[in-house]
Amino acid sequence: MPDSHFPLAAVVGADDLKLALCLAAIDPAIGGVLIEGPRGMAKSTLARGLADLLPSGQFVTLPLGASEERIVGSLDLDAALGEGRAEFSPGLLAKANGGVLYVDEVNLLPDHLVDLLLDAASSGVNHVERDGVSHRHASRFVLIGTMNSEEGELRPQLLDRFGLNVALDAQPQPAQRAEIVRRRLGFDADPDGFLSSWSVEQEALRTRCQSARTLLLDIPLDDAALEQISQRCFAAQVDGLRADLVWLRAARAHAAWRASARIEDEDIEAVAGFVLRHRQRQATPPSTAPQSPPPREADQPGAPRQQNEGAGDWGQLPAQAQPVGARREPPQWPKKS
Repeated sequence: MPDSHFPLAAVVGADDLKLALCLAAIDPAIGGVLIEGPRGMAKSTLARGLADLLPSGQFVTLPLGASEERIVGSLDLDAALGEGRAEFSPGLLAKANGGVLYVDEVNLLPDHLVDLLLDAASSGVNHVERDGVSHRHASRFVLIGTMNSEEGELRPQLLDRFGLNVALDAQPQPAQRAEIVRRRLGFDADPDGFLSSWSVEQEALRTRCQSARTLLLDIPLDDAALEQISQRCFAAQVDGLRADLVWLRAARAHAAWRASARIEDEDIEAVAGFVLRHRQRQATPPSTAPQSPPPREADQPGAPRQQNEGAGDWGQLPAQAQPVGARREPPQWPKKS
């Protein structure tokens, strides 16, 4: 194993997030996981723990200042023209193949780089082209993005492209908080001893993920599950069809996680929140436009005029008498002083 990561099996709580991460590890085509929550919620610890469950155990962090060339890799055109071959220098997408690509504060990345990452995560291929010279390589990784919505939002188009979305509870209970700190201190003081004490649970989790990956393609994407999912997506008023596809894949991954031979209702329900949280339209609030008030007593024919009448009617012009047949000029806006 390349580095000692805090074992995912030893993470206290965060059960929804651990499940979402495992499902993305079972089927990377789901499109990655977006984790929302404030700082200090162990988001990177969970992502690193997931790497240990994957074949390569590779964990790659994408820094915020990374250029496009550093991410996708570069082509040496001199070698291509002089020697007739494309010399490719791997980028972060190549290094993450078979492991985890972690992007902290993904909402602060330029949109075109987020698009690029999501393309590679969903297709499993990185394609680099420069001046007519191209190179392709496998890039199958689990994309884990984190964000704190207080520091900026992702555009809806980019949010939709993340397969699953999970929000962490910012206020765990006191007993849970104490246990989180206790285990962290134990790992920092003696990483090898801590890993040894959790080796049985971690190996069981790793074996379960590996078995689910093996079983995955034997589980049919059946019409009954698709029909139910499509009905739910329509009722949730999600835009486009990506939610339907991700939901079906995630439900199949959950069935594989349970070692089931087919997708059941419980699989569809188990991943509903992960799929819909960032795609479901917010209910439109009732209109608060002011209604026309009933006629005031002073508006009735023959009623005496009140002092300061119309003081609250901002923007209204006083009625002007017009001769019969005279041309009505539009009201003029007052000139700026």
